Amino acid sequence: MSTAEMEQLTSGASNRIIPLLKTLRTVLLFVHTFFLSLLLFILPRRRRRGISESLLDAPSSKKRKSAWKREEEDTLRRRALAECYSTGDGHCPYRSATFLFFGGRNNALFCRSWVPVSGTPRGILIIIHGLNEHSGRYADFARQLTSCNFGVYAMDWIGHGGSDGLHGYVPALDYVVADTVAFLEKIRLENPGVPCFLFGHSTGGAVVLKAAYSPQIEGVVEGIVLTSPALRVKPAHPIVGAVAPIVSLVAPKFQFKGANKRGIPVSRDPAALVAKYSDPLVYTGPIRVRTGYEILRISTHLTRNFKFVSVPFFVLHGTADRVTDPLASQDLYNEAASEFKDIKLYDGFLHDLLFEPEREEIAQDIINWMEKRLHRI
Repeated sequence: MSTAEMEQLTSGASNRIIPLLKTLRTVLLFVHTFFLSLLLFILPRRRRRGISESLLDAPSSKKRKSAWKREEEDTLRRRALAECYSTGDGHCPYRSATFLFFGGRNNALFCRSWVPVSGTPRGILIIIHGLNEHSGRYADFARQLTSCNFGVYAMDWIGHGGSDGLHGYVPALDYVVADTVAFLEKIRLENPGVPCFLFGHSTGGAVVLKAAYSPQIEGVVEGIVLTSPALRVKPAHPIVGAVAPIVSLVAPKFQFKGANKRGIPVSRDPAALVAKYSDPLVYTGPIRVRTGYEILRISTHLTRNFKFVSVPFFVLHGTADRVTDPLASQDLYNEAASEFKDIKLYDGFLHDLLFEPEREEIAQDIINWMEKRLHRI
């Protein structure tokens, strides 16, 4: 694969935010519509009659039902694909399974497990994937973990993989945080006495880090592992950051067309790029307004609160990552109050560390850190 071809393959969280500036005119149109709608509520009824009925008519119940039905059909289609997704190897000494977990808003979330067949695992790692991908992509990582007698569980976010919701749409990352906390509690109850770790990649890393602020998490996990966490994400222009909150309320599901026509490679392995972006469970459409705003919001919150992080953590980042900022990971390490913390920067590596050519060595670094942590207990 040529360099030009590789550059056509983009990350879920990179060039999907940057092109917001290019569509600023569309954004301003929505802002204008929003304020016009406000005006309609403020004006006396007599004056409202002169305004075109086309601006006042709400979508019909039939259209809403049709949209809901399409979303439900798409969810069932993705769930069937997720069930059939190849994540197992008959020659490996583990049991794999899939199941549904119902989150805080009663959404059905698609989950996976890989558990060693020989006895009780020495520890459990719970995987929270990145934006637009899904849990099945981490099967190779899970196999390496089970070979070292670690159990693995993974959950698809709302709107991702085989879970409920519009594909690629996240109404609030705080929902994902809450679901992560609840999922961890479920796994702990099913595996009493087994040490648990949380793992998050990219935006999933931001989710895990925010979950770790919760007192109920800090006291029950032995540590968290973050690969290429989405910290200090910035809008392409201050104007975008200013209007994003308003537009995300007016048209949360609006997509910025053409936002990912040419993007940033996330792996130096051409085969890994092809596998990712030909995977029907990976969302490759334009980012939706609310989703992009949620990434900006959680990133800003975390960056302002590095000093309050006290959970043991291991952060890994490639120095050539152009999707998330490796310097932000360094700042997290420098500022966090955690007594047990480590960082590893991989020279020249890109964003999807567990899909780089050196993926097995990186996975082993994570396993070694968890083992070191267990020895301290």
